[in-house]
Amino acid sequence: MMQQEIIHSLTHWIDENLDKALSIDEVAAKSGYSKWHLQRMFRTVTKQTLGGYIRERRLTLAAEALRQTQRPVFDIAMQYGYDSQQTFSRVFRRQFSQTPTAYRHNMRRQAMIQRPRLLSFGCTENMNSFAQRTTGECCPVR
Repeated sequence: MMQQEIIHSLTHWIDENLDKALSIDEVAAKSGYSKWHLQRMFRTVTKQTLGGYIRERRLTLAAEALRQTQRPVFDIAMQYGYDSQQTFSRVFRRQFSQTPTAYRHNMRRQAMIQRPRLLSFGCTENMNSFAQRTTGECCPVR
């Protein structure tokens, strides 16, 4: 139980510092444990490596930034600790099976498909026919 609390506290600290250069040595120093013992304890509690956790969290935040901003891929790569856009793209593709640019494009297209278009034409009648829904003319000409 104590190991879980230690790792939970440490993952919280890691999450708060993902935009900084984090090495396993630095995380170990923060934890007060040897690098070897920390990595063993981390894997026991989380079922993944410490390095894998940091990489996965950074990629998740980078994917979120790609989806929600217009910032260049290069800027996002630098923010999350990658030394080049090429390295970031390679690691991102390994995780998400597509390049960062393709991911951004696909996520935006998906959002457009899922977001209902709300059209308001000031009509109170239901728009039942295809023509009414596509033209926006809900009040038939009489």
